[in-house]
Amino acid sequence: MNADLASDAAVEYATGIADRLARPDAPHLPTDEPWWHQSLAHGAPGVALLHIELAAAGIRPFDRAHDWLTAVTSKPITAGASTGLFYGAPAVARALAGAATVRPGTYQSALTPLTRQIAADAHNRVDKAHERMDVVGMLPQMAEFDTIRGLAGLGAHLLHHDPDGTALPAVLGALVRLTQPVMVEGEALPGWWTLTGPTGHADEEFPGGHGNFGVAHGIGGPLALLAQALRRGIAVDGQRQAVATICAWLDSWRISTPSGHRWPYMVTRDEARSTPMYVRHSGASRRPSWCYGTAGIARTLHLAALALDDADRRQIAEEAVISAVTDPEQDALISDASLCHGYAGLARITAHTAIDTPEPAASRLRALATEMLHRACAQAVPEGPGFLEGAAGIGLAALAAEIEPATGWGTGLLIT
Repeated sequence: MNADLASDAAVEYATGIADRLARPDAPHLPTDEPWWHQSLAHGAPGVALLHIELAAAGIRPFDRAHDWLTAVTSKPITAGASTGLFYGAPAVARALAGAATVRPGTYQSALTPLTRQIAADAHNRVDKAHERMDVVGMLPQMAEFDTIRGLAGLGAHLLHHDPDGTALPAVLGALVRLTQPVMVEGEALPGWWTLTGPTGHADEEFPGGHGNFGVAHGIGGPLALLAQALRRGIAVDGQRQAVATICAWLDSWRISTPSGHRWPYMVTRDEARSTPMYVRHSGASRRPSWCYGTAGIARTLHLAALALDDADRRQIAEEAVISAVTDPEQDALISDASLCHGYAGLARITAHTAIDTPEPAASRLRALATEMLHRACAQAVPEGPGFLEGAAGIGLAALAAEIEPATGWGTGLLIT
């Protein structure tokens, strides 16, 4: 390890967070909660990834990482339909796979059966999705396809940890089919339209359901997965057209403002019919986060443009990322440091976009990534220790600013 890296403020910040989370049995942690050991979003797997990264860089001993991995695997692990990228078998496998990358040959006895289980669960989820799509006029739940709970998140795990298996093409095929319109009461709706509100439950404010743009719960996740698979040479029939179909829908809702391009978080049935100007205006003043917001959406469009070799779309997406994190109106809406909806997530989005962007925009994006990280580190560290909204995720983002992640943890956000 380069000694200069260890003295860098960002690395010291990440190390400070990890030192406060040194012991998985610390009394301030919710160790008795049934979700704790298997929630990447909020629990132990995310903390384990931070310790693995520090051990890979030679900054802290691997023993800490092993202690956290022991806690992660100490209780029964949930499998089946209630799991997703951030909970259950995929979440535990993510931490174990990170450790196995750093120390090849280790943790295989725990990881191998999880890999088989995740593939089987993915096939079952795909079968259920096709059964639903076989019913004329039946629309999906967000949990069928999204990043947090659905096929996009499972596909992200498979793309990076089981790319040669049969489950990944099955997931891609289901997401391709998802982009076919569905006729409901004589009206053609996007195949990812849901009849619930954004919580996934019936909501009187969304009587005809809604179309969701977000990376966490909307069509942004499937778009990112389909595009990234194409970039890696993994494709099924109709995949390029599916990417183009989603891009066209996002294009139709792009908002032009004096400070740059924006997208709404979601649209209702009535709004989709009439595209009123108040929707376009309200969508211009939203937090530009990873989970929902222009920065996350623009990065998925950037990935799509790279997959389709679309220079014009690529430039639009790059400009949208830059404007999203430089617009004072949107910045005023950011209130925390988290990966999910705060500055750490924006730091990683801008950093990864820079890697795929030519100069001079790349230099601007790298500078903005540094600025976003500085803002993250200036915020109060969350009490929660987890990956998405807690301290571990912020620590991982800070460390990644100086040291290339050994575990590739950013793949869980579908931004790389």
